[in-house]
Amino acid sequence: MKKQRKHYTPEEKVAILRRHLVEGVAISDLCGELGLQPTVFYRWQKEFFENGAAAFQQRGRTKHQPEQERIAYIWSRRSRRRMKSWPS
Repeated sequence: MKKQRKHYTPEEKVAILRRHLVEGVAISDLCGELGLQPTVFYRWQKEFFENGAAAFQQRGRTKHQPEQERIAYIWSRRSRRRMKSWPS
């Protein structure tokens, strides 16, 4: 007979990741305690770090593209200025 899958809420996933990242609990200990495959834990960790910036985004702003383009433009101009002054 197949074992029932446990579906973790986002809050539970963050709590599990926090135990490893903040408290220093070994991944093998967490996975053994929860009956979790290490690959699942690593997938959660990857998703957490890839989407972590969303936690810091302001709620009222939905379009960041013009601001990102402006920042990229400023950095590219600074880089060009540095390259011109670079000794040949």
